[in-house]
Amino acid sequence: MNAHILSLVVWIPIVAGVLVLATGSDRNAALARWLALAGALLGLIVALPLATGFDTGTSAMQFVEKAAWIPAFNVHYHLGVDGISMPLVLLNSFTTVLVVIAGWQVIQDRVAQYMAAFLIMSGLINGAFAALDGILFYVFFEGMLIPLYLIVGVWGGPNRVYAAFKFFLYTLAGSLLMLVAFIYLYYQAGGSFDIQTWHRTSLGMTAQTLMFLAFLLAFGVKVPMWPVHTWLPDAHVEAPTGGSVVLAAITLKVGAYGFLRFMLPIVPDASRELAWLVIALSLIAVAYIGLVALVQSDMKKLIAYSSIAHMGFVTLGFFLFNELGWEGGLVQMVSHGFVSAALFLCIGVMYDRLHSRQIRDYGGLVNRMPVFAAFFMLFAMANAGLPATSGFVGEFMVIMAAAQVNFWYAFVAATTLIFGAAYTLWMYKRVVFGTITNPKVETLTDLNGREWLLMVVLALCVLGLGLYPKPLTDIMHVSVVDLLAHVAQTKLP
Repeated sequence: MNAHILSLVVWIPIVAGVLVLATGSDRNAALARWLALAGALLGLIVALPLATGFDTGTSAMQFVEKAAWIPAFNVHYHLGVDGISMPLVLLNSFTTVLVVIAGWQVIQDRVAQYMAAFLIMSGLINGAFAALDGILFYVFFEGMLIPLYLIVGVWGGPNRVYAAFKFFLYTLAGSLLMLVAFIYLYYQAGGSFDIQTWHRTSLGMTAQTLMFLAFLLAFGVKVPMWPVHTWLPDAHVEAPTGGSVVLAAITLKVGAYGFLRFMLPIVPDASRELAWLVIALSLIAVAYIGLVALVQSDMKKLIAYSSIAHMGFVTLGFFLFNELGWEGGLVQMVSHGFVSAALFLCIGVMYDRLHSRQIRDYGGLVNRMPVFAAFFMLFAMANAGLPATSGFVGEFMVIMAAAQVNFWYAFVAATTLIFGAAYTLWMYKRVVFGTITNPKVETLTDLNGREWLLMVVLALCVLGLGLYPKPLTDIMHVSVVDLLAHVAQTKLP
């Protein structure tokens, strides 16, 4: 089994999704839910040996599997994880369990199709994180768009079709450029789609620059970076709660992962020469988008803009070219997975009861839902970067890394601690505190058992990573150091 852990991690959710689909109509909704939960839990269980059996002392790919797939073009079914990708696989498998539980009672129409879409997408995302062949990565990278497109387009809000099309077209346009770059690399690497071979392929500066721009668009749209971020708020607002959770917690991370797996190691010279461009775009995301979040009246849209600002920290950290920045960016990716998932679930809890995401429709929530208000406070504080929560660790590491490079980078980045607190706590104050002005709020009930479970698990994750991030940084440290050394060496032929 150890030799095929990654195949199990990829294919168990996909097969489970197909089985859930086979349950058919909503007359079998209960069976579909239980089957989906079993598939999600099994997907998480088979992923756990990746952590327990992981060797933190090496940067080499682990749990590697390789088999011929399309021999005519030297394409392989090639999987493996290192300290950079392994935590993301676990985060994805963990999040899939959460979204299945979150949609348990909320989704009443096309239940089997809804659950199956999340399971199949989970397997495809794991495949993208584990793929060591360019074409295999591309297939998984594009494949994950289809379930998410359906989740937004079928179970979303009134403008769901517009939001789904916009998301799909933005991402597809960027990834077509990535495919062109992959084909060019195939010929430059002597007819190989092996990603590790690409890392050792020397390219001229002109080729590196063009490929840098292709990768920047492909992965920048997915992150999303300013100014190609406009699809994200629309997608979040229209998506059902589970869709928003996966979109923020996982799919954005695939874009950031692409920078570390493709752009930085394959075109290192262009990455260093044009780092100023990515740093500038990242700082705009951190500062400007924070101000945009401040004026939002829709809670979901506010958290969506908050995600863009927080992911700006990730890309900023990666292009500072120091160990602290890279590790801080990776910690921020995992932390944002926990915090954004928790906040979207909190908004989902309120929406399920009141069917409104507008801040003005709430107020005085603590009088009716004190337990929920306590959990919501914790996650709001984590979003604002409160010390002892996971939200603080990654941001602090990136700010410290930025200070080593340029004081003004750190200064602008640190504004997120002000803006983040402003928009998050102002939203919290208006929603939770004060007197009840909406009669509908008087009828609200506190968390049920299923919601309790979700909140407790995510609270433990947020506090655990905030108080003791060392296990996570130990996993990624050697891989980061090795990759940084590789990128620091000039590769111009």
